[in-house]
Amino acid sequence: MSAHAGDPLLISLEWLVERGWLPADVLRRNRDNDPRAFRLSALRQAFLGFKCELEETYYRRQFRVFCRDNAYWLDDYALYAALRSAFGNQPWQSWPVGFRDRDPSTLAEARWRLAWVIERIRFEQFVFFRQWEEIRRHASCRGVLLFGDMPIFVAADSAEVWADRENFDLDDGGEPRVVAGVPPDYFSATGQRWGNPHYNWGRMQEDGFQWWINRLKTHLELYDLLRIDHFRGFEAYWEIPADQQTAINGCWVKAPGRELLAAFYQAFGGTSLPLVAENLGIITEEVEAMRHAFGIPGMLILQFAFDGGPGNPYLPANHTENNVVYTGTHDNDTTASWYGGLSDDQKRGVDDQLKDFGNDVPWPLIACAFASPARLAVIPMQDLLALGGEARMNTPGTMSPANWRWRFDWSQLDKGLGQRIETLARRYLRAGAKPQAPQ
Repeated sequence: MSAHAGDPLLISLEWLVERGWLPADVLRRNRDNDPRAFRLSALRQAFLGFKCELEETYYRRQFRVFCRDNAYWLDDYALYAALRSAFGNQPWQSWPVGFRDRDPSTLAEARWRLAWVIERIRFEQFVFFRQWEEIRRHASCRGVLLFGDMPIFVAADSAEVWADRENFDLDDGGEPRVVAGVPPDYFSATGQRWGNPHYNWGRMQEDGFQWWINRLKTHLELYDLLRIDHFRGFEAYWEIPADQQTAINGCWVKAPGRELLAAFYQAFGGTSLPLVAENLGIITEEVEAMRHAFGIPGMLILQFAFDGGPGNPYLPANHTENNVVYTGTHDNDTTASWYGGLSDDQKRGVDDQLKDFGNDVPWPLIACAFASPARLAVIPMQDLLALGGEARMNTPGTMSPANWRWRFDWSQLDKGLGQRIETLARRYLRAGAKPQAPQ
């Protein structure tokens, strides 16, 4: 519902108890029947505790500063979330016209009538960002970087689309005229119809891409590195008529990506940003030229490396430094399951390429990633645990109930795993120095 806000369900209730805003006995109540309702009720109770403090406190002052510094997104989000709740969680396109179209007098009355709810939503965001800041500081002190992900598109039913309709390609009722996706590819024969509204790039360019600059500002406050998902959409995007049920009947439309990236670098200090480009799928020379022009690392997926001949960019021999190498991503099968699904001939080809790294799948692919000249190597936890297809995170283009359901459990750890990872890290010079964000 927002490109900026954090999900209140991730807030630590124990943290609220420690600050005296939530009674400790709340945590002992049965939360199994409806954990979502339990957590939301606890957050409302904590807000009452915060408001009942009679004296001016550190956190009261910090709350005012947070609301002031984040007003560029927080004010619209808090009003949107309060209204959405008042209208039975219906998308804003179905709200009464005055609210849908942001009539000033209608919204002014709503801000007065819903003032308590709006303040509570601001409080929840304040708590979320304070807790995130503490986690990031805790990680940083231990040399751990947070690597975030910024989807290129936002949801049609979101605070940003409601508040900034002129920045999106919508009809008079606020519905997307065309929607985002990708054409048929490795993952899906009918492409992927994501359904997000496309941007009105001409309007965004008029004010120097301020909407995007604001969005990046929030993300850079959360993460040490930031992956731009579907980076190729900055150069050209797949536009699908909204009435189409698949992505097949779309077309490529040019985007002002170079101008946008130049605006990013000008707004945030000029020389370098901790960005990584997701440059997978149908990548053209123009996309790569744009990435190289700004020195942004790309992605290398080893599961894609072993077909297509010696020119395959994912082949280990073709790796270059300004990249991040993965065995597979959240959209790939686990390496053990991927390898098990290959034909005998394909397995022999993979084995021949990886013979110097052993034959204990998935470890040859993991070692290959560590050995790559790419400046950062990322190994999914499922691969470190040598899990099969039952642990796959996501199958793109599907609504499978298994998607995004895998969870790690500490009981899965083998005692020797840490030593095995450390050995590889030292062997391939990926250990010993404090990690640095790719620039």
